[in-house]
Amino acid sequence: MGREMNKKGWVIVFTGDGKGKTTAAFGTALRMIGRDGRVAIVQFFKPGAGEKKVLKKFGSLFRILSFGGGFTWETTRAENRKAVQRAWKKCGELLKNPKYRLVILDEIHIALKYKFLKSAEVIKALKKRPATQHVILTGRDAPQAIIRQADLVTEMRCVKHPFKRGVLAQSGIDF
Repeated sequence: MGREMNKKGWVIVFTGDGKGKTTAAFGTALRMIGRDGRVAIVQFFKPGAGEKKVLKKFGSLFRILSFGGGFTWETTRAENRKAVQRAWKKCGELLKNPKYRLVILDEIHIALKYKFLKSAEVIKALKKRPATQHVILTGRDAPQAIIRQADLVTEMRCVKHPFKRGVLAQSGIDF
């Protein structure tokens, strides 16, 4: 099985309560771009973060699409549901497109947690994607069904964070 994994696209999950899930995904995106691979990122619940500005400079190798008005507590459940449906429609297109060597579904686990999407629907799309396409799924509380489907799972664990002392998210560090 080892040699087959070298030729097959991986399903990668970054989850947990610690910081760094999206950061790890974007780091992998940079690595893929460094190998001339095209990357597409769909951001669920995010209106667009600081990384969006700099990564646009990579031109045709990189595409980022942001959906939603922000954190789940900043918008209504109905608005989030609509944004997730738009994001998922775009994911469906990207997961069929072999020109993208890496597709990142940023914060999709939150959409699954709030039942805006079903794990079975996501798994079905993952199974139908081009054989060499890698996919990263991020967000807290990854469903067990997604974890079982994944080839690689990393759980970020929060040991200490300034947020617990009332410090708000920092520009350039958190977004």
